[in-house]
Amino acid sequence: MALTVGTAICDISPQRPMALYGYPHVERISTGVHDPILASVIVMCNGEDTLVLASLDLLMLDPPFARELRRDAATVAGCPEANVLISCTHTHSGPVTSRLVGWMNDSAVPSPETEVMNHIQSQLLKAVEEAVTNLSSAELTWTSADATGIGGNRLSDQGVTDPECGILLLRSSQTKEPLAASLIYGMHPTVMHEDSTLVSSDFPHYTRLQVQEHLGQNIPITYHTAPAGNQSPRRFVNAQTFAEAERLGRKLGTAACSSLESLSDSDWQENPTLAGELVQVELVRNPVRTQEEAEKLLAEYRDNYERLQTENAPRAEGRTAECAVFGAEGTVALAQAAASGELDKMLRDYSPADVQLLRIGDVFLAGLPGECFTEYGLEIKRNAPMKTFAVSLVNGSLQGYIVTPEAAQQGGYEATNAVFAPESGEILVDTVVNMMKGIA
Repeated sequence: MALTVGTAICDISPQRPMALYGYPHVERISTGVHDPILASVIVMCNGEDTLVLASLDLLMLDPPFARELRRDAATVAGCPEANVLISCTHTHSGPVTSRLVGWMNDSAVPSPETEVMNHIQSQLLKAVEEAVTNLSSAELTWTSADATGIGGNRLSDQGVTDPECGILLLRSSQTKEPLAASLIYGMHPTVMHEDSTLVSSDFPHYTRLQVQEHLGQNIPITYHTAPAGNQSPRRFVNAQTFAEAERLGRKLGTAACSSLESLSDSDWQENPTLAGELVQVELVRNPVRTQEEAEKLLAEYRDNYERLQTENAPRAEGRTAECAVFGAEGTVALAQAAASGELDKMLRDYSPADVQLLRIGDVFLAGLPGECFTEYGLEIKRNAPMKTFAVSLVNGSLQGYIVTPEAAQQGGYEATNAVFAPESGEILVDTVVNMMKGIA
């Protein structure tokens, strides 16, 4: 049976002033909405299988809530949970939606509010229901764009990066008018820093605008952040302003539009394969430092940051050192939580972790929990039997990053703040590759 597609967008912006989520220490209460944060949904059916692809302009979700969203969305769409992929774009300018152990002692970071979480849930399910009820005949195609120069490795200007932006485009099989698009690109949406008090999806807002303007209508676009634990615009921005968010966002959108212009009629599929699989895996935890070890590490990182400030080090290097202090503070909080038993209690919700795989036509979409370093996304691509894009922050966070063994040795913000060990990254990669054999 031919493909049908339904789409919807719902606003999930805070309804009143509240704390914005993404940076520690700063009492960051929202003073307005720069651009609405969205729940964007695409539903695809081929007569046998139904898939739901959704993105939320949020930093991250705790696994129990993410699983509840997935289960409820599957019920509304009438499909298995394995066929519902929901990711967070990872904007650092949205409401508080999860609990981080590393920030538990930070009075500037409150716990999620029930009212906020209920609003997000109701709006997402409203979007899924709307998408299911407006299905129409469609066709799809995949392509990719080179996003070089928009973001890169935030730890080193010579570090590993993945400039590929994956693009899924869906159009009416009758009128050939665009119906929806999905973009997958690995970069932290952190152009806006803690001094901004406006709700925003950061640079992805402008990327979506650029693509919508090119396609001629305000079509829904699900934006997904690929593995980007060590990727950001840190070395590519001139300032932390909305003007810079627009410059980088539109640059990414322009690259995507250039790839779309090269499509031909032979690239489109009217009867694509649609399939999904969901697997739970046990990840490996990092050993937790003692309180004394954590305090010593924090002192070392603070000394290094103060030295770089005195030496007027380049802005990117100073920010990296400042974030390393944040990570070391998180290490102290982890040590305290481990000693009190709170860490074990919280991590019951994080193990096993959910790993997801969708097949959409001739492309795999791998859904990974948490924030993995980009190396793991690249490894999945290298070992995949066909074209693959990886998406992060699917089915919840992992209380920090999944770093590489090399990064673990070097230390720094991501490594010192990581609850799960680098071996967990290999477990995620191996799980995805094995899943591909079942639905190839």
